[in-house]
Formats: sequence, C-alpha cells, structure tokens
Amino acid sequence: MLTLMTVGVCQAEDVTIRYDGASAKVKNKAKDSVTVVVDGASVNIESLYNTHKLTLRLSGRSDDGRLVLKTAGKAKVTLNGLMLTSQEGAPLWLKNKKKVEVEAAKGTENTLTVTACTDTTNNKGAVIWAKDKLLLSGKGTLNVVATGDGCRGIKAKKDITIEELTLNVTTSGNNLGEKPFGFGGFPGFGNDSTGMGGFPLPDFSKFPGFGNDSTGMGGFPLPDFSKFPGFGNDSIRPGGFPMPDFGGGFPPFGNDSTMQGGFGGKHKYVASAKGIASKGKITINSGIVTVRTSTAGAEGIEGKQGIVFNGGTVDVLTPDDAINANATIEFNGTHVTARSMGNDAVDANPDGGFFPPFGGGNGQKIEPAIIIRGGTVYAWSQVGSPEEGLDSDMAPILIEGGTVFSVGGSIGEAPSVPTNETAKQPTILLVGLDIVKDEPVSIFDANGKIINTFTVPFTFRRSASLVSSPAFKIGSTYTVKTKGFEKSFTLNEGFTTVR
Repeated sequence: MLTLMTVGVCQAEDVTIRYDGASAKVKNKAKDSVTVVVDGASVNIESLYNTHKLTLRLSGRSDDGRLVLKTAGKAKVTLNGLMLTSQEGAPLWLKNKKKVEVEAAKGTENTLTVTACTDTTNNKGAVIWAKDKLLLSGKGTLNVVATGDGCRGIKAKKDITIEELTLNVTTSGNNLGEKPFGFGGFPGFGNDSTGMGGFPLPDFSKFPGFGNDSTGMGGFPLPDFSKFPGFGNDSIRPGGFPMPDFGGGFPPFGNDSTMQGGFGGKHKYVASAKGIASKGKITINSGIVTVRTSTAGAEGIEGKQGIVFNGGTVDVLTPDDAINANATIEFNGTHVTARSMGNDAVDANPDGGFFPPFGGGNGQKIEPAIIIRGGTVYAWSQVGSPEEGLDSDMAPILIEGGTVFSVGGSIGEAPSVPTNETAKQPTILLVGLDIVKDEPVSIFDANGKIINTFTVPFTFRRSASLVSSPAFKIGSTYTVKTKGFEKSFTLNEGFTTVR
C-alpha cells in the first residue's frame, strides 16, 4: 500500500520509523517541510529544511526494505536495533546536500545488508550510499554487509568521517565487469599480436634512436640496461637488482590473466566490491573499524583525496590494496593492521601515480605520500614482488613516531623507504627477512631486552620489511631474531638498511 504524508515534529526525532517484515510504520507530527512516502517496507523521505537538522530514528527488521533520504540541510539518522536488508540497491540511500550523520545508538547492534546491485540506473550499488559528506558515529555496533555482485560496503561522493563506532564492513560479491581501458588493457601496450587490450605494442627498434643491434635499426644501438645500476639480473647482468620480465607476467607489466598485458598492470573494474570508498577524504578519529573484502579489485579503504587515521583500531584484510589513496595517507595515532593477499597493503598514489601514462610523470615527488606520526602501523602484503607493505609510489615516506612493521616484496630489494631526512624517528629496512607464520619476529636492545615483537599470520620468504620504533636510538646496537635467523645492526643514521 502506498501512503503519502506531509510530516514533521519538534521532539527528539522528527521522524521515527519501525520496520516490521514487509511493512514500515512511521510516527511523527505534521510539518510542511518534510514529506514521507511509504510503500511496504520502503520509506522515501524528502526534507526541505536548510537550518534545522532533520533527525530520524530507525528500528525493527525487514528482509526487503530501505530508506531513501533526500535532504536540503543536515540530518542525523539514529539506528536503534535495526536489521534492514535490501534486495536491490542501497538499503540506506542518502541524497544529501549537506552532511548526514548515521549513528548506532549506544549498546545496540545494527545490520544493513544489500543482496543485489544490478539495477545501476535506478539504484545505488552500496549498503550505505551518500551524495555529500557522511559521518558514521555512535557507541553501538553497525554491521555493513554487501553480498551482491558490484555491491560496495560504504560509498560517498564526499568526505567520510568515522568516530566512536564499532563498524564491521564485509563485501563478498563479484565485480560487474571491467572497464575496456583498464591499465592492463591500455591501447598500445599489449605485447602480442593483438596487443591484449588495443593495438600491438610498437616495435621500438624501428624508431630512430631505439635500434637494438650493431646498426641500431633506426638509430643508435639500444643501451644494455643490465649495465646500469639497478638493472642487473644476476652474475650475467651485474648491474644491480633483477631486471623484471616485462612481458612475462611481472606486475605491473605482465601479460597473464591477471594483468592482461599492459603497462601499469592494474585492472579497472566496473562496480568493484570495495569496502569503504570516498571520492573525498576519509578520516577515522576513534572506534573499531574492521573491513573484509574477497574479490579481485575490491580494495578495503579507499579515499581518493587522502586518508587520515587519528585514533581507534582499524583492521583490513583484502585481495587488493587494503588501504589506498590518490593523495597522502596519514597515521597519527590509530592501531592499524592492513593486510593484502594480492597487492599492496598501504598504497599512496599522489598526483595520479609515478608513471606518465597514468597521470603521473612528475618524477620523484617532494611531498610525502605516507606520513606516520604515531600509533601502530602493521602493513603486510603477502603476494611478493613488486607489491609492498608500504607503497609510496616514488614519493617520500615521513616517519616521525609510532611503531611500524611492514612486510612485502620489492623491486630488487628497493622498496618505498624513507630517507635520512624523512626518517625523523630511526627506521630500518630488513632485507631478506624470512617471515614464518605465527612465529615471532623480535627486536632486542644491546642488553638483551625485547623492545618490539611482531607476529605475522602468513609465511613470506625474503621480505623487505620496514621497522621503526620509539625505542630506537641513533648510535645504539640492536638484534633482530626469528626462528632460525639472527642479525645485529647499529643505527648510525636516521635510515639504515640491514641485510
């Protein structure tokens, strides 16, 4: 049954909604500025308020319901023991022009679920979708569950702020598809007869200056890069770290089913099942945030304009980047565990990335991409080279405090690292450290006192691991011990590589 009401009240909540199976009951007092339409368990509310903050309280349960809220001004939605599932599109769809706060009432558990996101024209593909700024708060629990293909957990076009809340975000659906010009299929960067995503890769030996024999076949001979520092391969190529196989599946240049033969190597997905995504900035001030995704391309926390961790506890486990931004990522006091099973754990790509074809090309950047001032940062990538625990994309890493332990591969044992100038707190790079699942990695001072112990839930051979601790002092000697490994080192400067 379709019911149309013009409503509003001056009490604690302007609108109170209780879901009961296939229906929803709305209680309120009339006011001309708020319109409510109820259709079964689907509730549409439009508020014309500009100065008054509209307040709503939601409770009850429905397996096929939703709230669509359109607001001209600010609003607050309190979830008071709500179990709401939408069978198509966002169960909480916020068409807000100003910030909306979604609060989990103290002591309550609330679960929002979406099971399908295929109707992208008429619905939004997320559990919570916000057009403007979104604040997630409260001393209760909010479970965000996306099971449908193409369904994100939380999506906002502008900034997302999280505080106090216990927030659990889980996505399990597949992506709806791939964009035709994802990096892996970038036209002109294929490496076989079809180009695997466009036209075939040009034969640079035919271009002036790119010859590759004694005549150059069009210019001077192609240089032997194995003689340049950093491009050697082994005893045959004595120049430095191993030269990647750009055509054989080496991310990000591979040509297998994962990387699809292009330069840059990462797919661009249509409606990937990300955990928390914002086109603005994401700020976590307090609370407990847990994010789990399970599909390729499904990043955990993505803030296009940056991510700031100020407090609380954050735990992210994903197949893709656990934490990703196209700007600076700051850690100021949060306990963060970021773990990726197939990509970087923490990936900051300021200015569109380092590589010119993808918006970068500024060379070595001056501004830090990753800033660590406090808290605990565990950044673990278990896939291997070139994916890293902390990937700053050629930009500096600034470490001023906190406890840091990263695990990951690197390109020739040369991962993203701080310099002596940006390691304000002494930091080491442990090259070749063998990580054994659930076996402790311990750091001892010269007196044999443990200053840090780290335990990683997977095995990783020859990790490139960054370690920083407030206990580190320049001029002091320390020892790192694992099962079957022991190495002593002295911190002679801000940043020290230990092999």
